[in-house]
Amino acid sequence: MIAAQLLAYYFTELKDDQVKKIDKYLYSMRFSDETLHDIKCRFRRELENGLGRDTNTTATVKMLPTFVRSIPDGSEKGDFLALDLGGSNFRILRVKVTQDKKQPVQMESLVYETPEDIIHGSGTQCCLLQAVLVTWTKKFKVSGVEGMDVVKLLNKAIKKRGDYEADIMAVVNDTTGTMMTCGFDDQRCEVGIIIGTGTNACYMEELRHIDMVEGDEGRMCINTEWGAFGDDGSLEDLRTEFDREIDRGSLNPGKQLFEKMASGMFMGELVRLILVKMAKEGLLFEGRITPELLTKGKIETKHVSAIEKSKEGLTKCKEILTRLGVEPSQEDCVAVQHVCTIVSFRSANLIAATLGGILTRLKDNKGVARLRTTVGIDGSMYKMHPQYARRLHKTVRRLVPDSDVRFLLSESGSAKGAAMVTAVAYRLADQTRQIAQTLAEFRLSKAQLLEVKKRMRTEIENGLGKKTHDSATVKMLPTYVRSTPDGTENGDFLALDLGGTNFRVLLVKIRSGKRRTVEMHNKIYAIPIEVMQGTGEELFDHIVYCISDFLDYMGMKSARLPLGFTFSFPCHQKSLDAGILVNWTKGFKCTDCEGEDVVELLREGIKRKEEFDLDVVAVVNDTVGTMMTCAYEEPTCEVGLIAGTGSNACYMEEMRNIETVEGNEGRMCVNMEWGAFGDNGCLDDIRTQYDRAVDENSLNEGKQRYEKMCSGMYLGEIVRNILIDLTKRGFLFRGKISETLKTRGIFETKFLSQIESDRLALLQVRAILQQLGLDSTCDDSIIVKEVCSTVSRRAAQICGAGMAGVVDKIRENRALDHLDVTVGVDGTLYKLHPHFSRIFHQTVKELAPKCNVNFLLSEDGSGKGAALITAVGCRQRAQEALQA
Repeated sequence: MIAAQLLAYYFTELKDDQVKKIDKYLYSMRFSDETLHDIKCRFRRELENGLGRDTNTTATVKMLPTFVRSIPDGSEKGDFLALDLGGSNFRILRVKVTQDKKQPVQMESLVYETPEDIIHGSGTQCCLLQAVLVTWTKKFKVSGVEGMDVVKLLNKAIKKRGDYEADIMAVVNDTTGTMMTCGFDDQRCEVGIIIGTGTNACYMEELRHIDMVEGDEGRMCINTEWGAFGDDGSLEDLRTEFDREIDRGSLNPGKQLFEKMASGMFMGELVRLILVKMAKEGLLFEGRITPELLTKGKIETKHVSAIEKSKEGLTKCKEILTRLGVEPSQEDCVAVQHVCTIVSFRSANLIAATLGGILTRLKDNKGVARLRTTVGIDGSMYKMHPQYARRLHKTVRRLVPDSDVRFLLSESGSAKGAAMVTAVAYRLADQTRQIAQTLAEFRLSKAQLLEVKKRMRTEIENGLGKKTHDSATVKMLPTYVRSTPDGTENGDFLALDLGGTNFRVLLVKIRSGKRRTVEMHNKIYAIPIEVMQGTGEELFDHIVYCISDFLDYMGMKSARLPLGFTFSFPCHQKSLDAGILVNWTKGFKCTDCEGEDVVELLREGIKRKEEFDLDVVAVVNDTVGTMMTCAYEEPTCEVGLIAGTGSNACYMEEMRNIETVEGNEGRMCVNMEWGAFGDNGCLDDIRTQYDRAVDENSLNEGKQRYEKMCSGMYLGEIVRNILIDLTKRGFLFRGKISETLKTRGIFETKFLSQIESDRLALLQVRAILQQLGLDSTCDDSIIVKEVCSTVSRRAAQICGAGMAGVVDKIRENRALDHLDVTVGVDGTLYKLHPHFSRIFHQTVKELAPKCNVNFLLSEDGSGKGAALITAVGCRQRAQEALQA
């Protein structure tokens, strides 16, 4: 017993002593964390060089685009053939992908050995690696293939045989295949690594960073080809004399230097070279060097793995060394085992450092505080070598502490992955086709837009005509505003602004003279939903209560101020201060109001309150207010447009054309109420199933159809209906319709503006969708963005077609070959949406080429505009009194 304990103690001392000697001898192969962080940073720089258009040609890490833009989402299905060439064997597999949860992937395969004469032969004998082969690696030296399109070469070979046909859908690097295989099981997988005979990595990079590929939306898998890291000398300070000797004796000196330091192909040879040198220096085998030990390839990576095993490693070491004829002592075996450990540990550390570079880039790309991701991994070194995986994982976690990384072992990565890439390509092609078909109805041609313009002109004429007015959908309501401001307006005016869920009361002080000024004070009050859909008396009592509060706030309750009432709903005006409500819009449903004079309803409310008195001079539509505000700044402004929650337009029409009002002299502003355009079915040919769904679920079904296609209140709801349909069809959100998405009105139009912003990366789009409770992938975000842009583009175009009809009408009224006119515009959709105004302007220009239309953004049309109309009304009233 005592003898055994002494032997164990002696062996431990011997082992510790040998370990220290080897550590000292191979010091240059043992890297500190500081050195590993430095390697990580160097690799990050090489990644960026490979991605840059100007630096790619000189970069060693080539960062090759794979054109794989999506990982599997679980909905893939089909029967696929996969070919796998990447080493000494060639496999052909049949891969069946189904929706069977128990066995979603079924594979059959045959393995063929690739003869040595083919590996070093001509390109007529074999091909398949990447699309255009950059360079052979892994001992392949087939002539006539580098720089060639391997798909064409394979097709040529298939055609030459003539006994079968194949549709080649994808050319896949084995690393990409590994990522895709693991991505089928774990959709967080966005990195693939091979650590085997060779080594390489791929990952999902943001398209906006890949200069070599057009497009900014989404991501693409990049095959880093990291084996060439260091070919420019950037690892020279870390390479040892043994690395240099291996490189000199390789088929490709000066190339794939990182791979030669880290991959399984060269590990056994590295160990052999170290042992030879140590033996020459008398540090091993009592200085004995045998012919076998001097023979290249006699120590293989599988031997290194066997020697490193904790239990039988020393026994295996003795067997292997004995076969080399060196008659090792126990001390030699301990030393050789430790040499093997240092060499394999260096490999794991190098891989961990470069993987760390990829992980930190992913984290930065996503802009997250902590990265959560999965790395798909394959290769004999990782799978078979004892302790390798544990060492790699541990080092990665030290180098990238702010990441939660799951390592997932690939199952038949290169072959199954090739099938997965093909399956995803099929899915995406079919999905893209079907989504394009869905959105095609929203993409209107110039001919269709000209037809919309023509129909708008017809409806304008119907609205102006005495005989056709009652049945017209575009009501062309006279406003009794007969002129725009002339600069002499002066005084203090109260303005009310009711047109949505908020109500404003304003005091507007207008001063004329050389330095015209407009000073405004206002307060905003909410209109509760129960008031919006209650009785008319409740609504006007609430309005009067808000006026009372404002007059108290301003200390002006005793003054009898002239008042302009911006009432942004369809009204039939009999005079400037009398407006009959035609019908409610924008979610209002108050009873006892339609068909009534809203000015009288307001006056009655003021009487009921018995606290103050006001002189109601004008009832004003917000569109008219917008025109008047802009006309105060720009005299050529004769058109007003609202493109916000609702949509409407007004313009100065010739009195002779307004058959519903007496008189032929001069002009009058006509409130078009064009939101009802199409209520007679004249736009049914361009309305989609989604427009009909929005209409059917609205408070005013069958009404305001044009507005429901182009205004801010409804665009988000159109998008929501499309997203639900695409989700039901399995194209979005993994086919799962969340409760959030089922909620009507949840997808507000402001989200369209945010999602379509050019400044937003897809990650920020995902963040917006997550706020809405929608757990989206990068692919989902691309589709959602496309849906939003398609819906908003149509809105801008049909709004532009309507406006083109208006300005052409003004030009023809005045018998002009060319019209210069300004349109005053207001509304959140026009102001805040990143593309609406540009597309709208472009459409007007294309459809009304004889009109030079300038657009002037209104400054508070419904408030300031109401005061200006009131001021113009007071001026006209004074002039009429003088004439009388």
